Amino acid sequence: MDAKRILFINQEIVPYLPESEIAVVGRNLPQGIQERGREIRTFMPKFGNINERRNQLHEVIRLSGMNLIIDDTDHPLIIKVASIQAARMQVYFIDNEDFFQRKSLVSDCNGNEYEDNDERSIFYVRGVLETIKKLRWMPDLIHCNGWMSALTGLYIKRMYADDPCLKDAKIVYSIYTDDFKKPLRENVSDKLKMDGATEDDVAVLKNDTGFVSLTKLAIDFADGVIHGSEAIHPEIADYLATKTDKPVLPYQSPETYIDVFNDFYDIVLEQNK
Repeated sequence: MDAKRILFINQEIVPYLPESEIAVVGRNLPQGIQERGREIRTFMPKFGNINERRNQLHEVIRLSGMNLIIDDTDHPLIIKVASIQAARMQVYFIDNEDFFQRKSLVSDCNGNEYEDNDERSIFYVRGVLETIKKLRWMPDLIHCNGWMSALTGLYIKRMYADDPCLKDAKIVYSIYTDDFKKPLRENVSDKLKMDGATEDDVAVLKNDTGFVSLTKLAIDFADGVIHGSEAIHPEIADYLATKTDKPVLPYQSPETYIDVFNDFYDIVLEQNK
């Protein structure tokens, strides 16, 4: 099989975070794809509840050091890495003191979702893509798992459309039930337009910035879509059914999904060649 390069942009990965549907896929899928002859890189945010000493994270100085500007504010990008020895796999972590030092993922100890989750998502996606550029590693396909990666397709096809490292990458987006309850801030579309998105690109966020609208945007800019959870939001399922030009993979059994996903990547890669 052709050793295509697959980039995984994950929201959660076991053992760095507790088990969840996304975290288990984030751990097992990259290993399984690598074992099937692909070259992989895998990323996640360095949330504050990840124990750096126990998991043996260390900063990659040569990749760290740049600043990402979001809404006219500079945010330093720090890259860390750890190894899952049993999988012969490295995991890269996107870190920043402003966004990822809190002791929980997307909400505080009282369950209140963070006000700046929009900027955390923007910083994470841009941080991954800038790191890939620094690595000079050209992915053939990018698989996004979790809503925090939902903006990836937009960034690839607009903001990085002329970048030789990223412009040809195909995007696969997995839809899960990991929704957020509090809509993102109303001006998130303005922040995306400052980065190069057009009015049409972010039209779906104009009147609503909730989970459903963000997922619709991710679908719009994906080349292939996977049902990551057995039952996804019905409005999202209806919207996806209208996208007859995109390959869509229904939910797969945890026992067999890796082979099916691997074949699905080939279908997406062959589209519009």
